[in-house]
Amino acid sequence: MKLTYNGLKDKGAWEKAGISLPGYDPREVAERSAVSPVWVHFGIGNIFRIFIGGICDALLEAAETDRGIICAETFDYDVVDKIYRPHDNLALAVTLHADGRQDRKVIASLTEAIKAGPEHQQDRLREIFKDPGLQLVSFTITEKGYALRRPDGEYLPYIAADMENGPEKACGAMGIVTALLYERYLAGGSPLALVSMDNVSGNGDKLRSAVNETATVWTEKGFTEKGFVDYVSDISRVSFPLTMIDKITPRPGEEVRRQLAELGVEDMDIVVTSKKTYIAPFVNAEAPGYLVIEDSFPNGRPPLEKAGVYMTERETVIKSERMKVTACLNPVHTAVCTYACMLGYEMFADGIKDTDLYELARQISYGEGLPAAEDPGIISPKEFLDELMTERFVNSYLGDTSARIAVDISQMAGIRFGETIRAYVAKEGSAASLNAIPLAIAGWLRYLMALDDNGDPMELSPDPMLESLTGQLAGATFGQPDSLGGIGSPDNKLRPILSNERIFGSDLYKAGIGEKIETMTASMLEGKGAVRKALRQYLSK
Repeated sequence: MKLTYNGLKDKGAWEKAGISLPGYDPREVAERSAVSPVWVHFGIGNIFRIFIGGICDALLEAAETDRGIICAETFDYDVVDKIYRPHDNLALAVTLHADGRQDRKVIASLTEAIKAGPEHQQDRLREIFKDPGLQLVSFTITEKGYALRRPDGEYLPYIAADMENGPEKACGAMGIVTALLYERYLAGGSPLALVSMDNVSGNGDKLRSAVNETATVWTEKGFTEKGFVDYVSDISRVSFPLTMIDKITPRPGEEVRRQLAELGVEDMDIVVTSKKTYIAPFVNAEAPGYLVIEDSFPNGRPPLEKAGVYMTERETVIKSERMKVTACLNPVHTAVCTYACMLGYEMFADGIKDTDLYELARQISYGEGLPAAEDPGIISPKEFLDELMTERFVNSYLGDTSARIAVDISQMAGIRFGETIRAYVAKEGSAASLNAIPLAIAGWLRYLMALDDNGDPMELSPDPMLESLTGQLAGATFGQPDSLGGIGSPDNKLRPILSNERIFGSDLYKAGIGEKIETMTASMLEGKGAVRKALRQYLSK
């Protein structure tokens, strides 16, 4: 049993293994999609394959569409070479239920895999973007994919090169996409929707800002016609819908790989690419999934609502995203993961089952986040949070690690905690009444000292600000709380971090919680067991 077109011919073997096959002809779908493309997606990793690819697969199964998704990758070409092409772009989706059950299905909605870059298949992408029938281009390229600047405001080196070299030599994701939009503009300027499906607050606005700035700079430098900026700035021609996406999709699990091998599925090895992407021919994820999209598609769209997507107005998307990112899911993830690492819980599900960490999760969500979150109307915040706490977070079969969740916290803290902090300041004049959020931030700062609760060294997850943050904490010593500096002192090592509005969206001292976080963090440096002791002390207040 091989995950290829030819390998699917023995349907009986797959059925015997409990693996569902496509009810449509994958080759025919691929051929139609190549000739008359409707949907292109950039960033073709795990969540895209099982969730977004699964949505398109459901539409194909229901005969609601007859074309799939053309897949483009701007960052990690190993994914194309090692995962897509050897398996005819097929994916094996494995849904992991909290009771241990698995659902397995071959997804054939991913019809073509293209390396997007100046030295790769740009001609093919230009051809696709010139097609007036193309309706949407979606993205899961992570928050970093939309960034143009460093924290100091200067362009990132590859962005600076794109701005100077123009569309012909663009190498960054935003440069490549803007260059392809220019091809569409020159070919008649047919409408198009660019849809960020990344777990990023205001994702569509960030995408629009990056594209517009790139187009403006290129026009000023004479690389593009003046009308191009008008084209990408006109939402009746090029729209950038907001979205909220939610599906916990961890790295491919070794236990899942072993089970598939026992069932007779060949070549399911997990690959770690040169860019450190963990990927396999299969994708494992939880069963629940939420995708809410602002219904702004100037060239039409597939009937996404018929595959469970919430199509709605902009304000409802904003409320849905804030509910998830600032109150329910993401704050709990970020709060618990660093403590779980310090307390020795490799798996997030094991960590949140710890009595103290569960209480931290409960207080930060039900206690502080939910009261500040607006009800989007289409999803009940309370029911959403109940599902997270009782089914999703505790699903040990996901195999999601605390270290994975702890990646890039500096880039996310301003949304996951900062929004609620600002809401309390607006309502009460200060965020001083908050307790769990300050404790979560203190836990992250203590985690950055790279020592567990026993004082033993531990590895930190990647973060673009890691060097800067750990440098500011240099000299903080286990067993010596005073090594951070006096509470409230201008020389306290935490002050440059806690006052950094780029991280938190506001100065936490002005918000009334800076010194509280200093005190909490210092208490966790008292010695062995101090992290556990601080959790119990502050959560009991």
